[in-house]
Amino acid sequence: MSANVLTPAAVLVLWSLVMLFWMAGTRLPNAKKLGVDISKAVGGRGSDLDPMLPPQAAWKSHNYAHLMEQPTIFYATIAIVAIAGAGTDGVNVALAWGYTLIRIVHSIWQATVNKVQTRFLLFLASTFCLIVLAIRALIATL
Repeated sequence: MSANVLTPAAVLVLWSLVMLFWMAGTRLPNAKKLGVDISKAVGGRGSDLDPMLPPQAAWKSHNYAHLMEQPTIFYATIAIVAIAGAGTDGVNVALAWGYTLIRIVHSIWQATVNKVQTRFLLFLASTFCLIVLAIRALIATL
């Protein structure tokens, strides 16, 4: 693993793009099966299709949306840690990797199995990493 908190943040950015393409790769063929011609669509959002899609296709969309939510706090926290000069602190690096790897597992779980109890536990574990990292970011700025 890297000795810099920026690396796991970059990995999570790339993972979010993987999820974007996974979502599109499942949503578009299913939209076509529903008779939706995106070349003629006016207005609307991709998420408007979710109620009509098979659950397994919608799960990818839901996860991509989740990756645009809480991880934004993670990115800000990583920036604070790096700017404050604590970006190579071993605990901060471990917490950043923990958050990133748990979020990737969360994504794969939600996109494929989506049993809520396990997904929620993964969310809690990643949130714990983020809370501790955020506290350490604050301390680094004092």
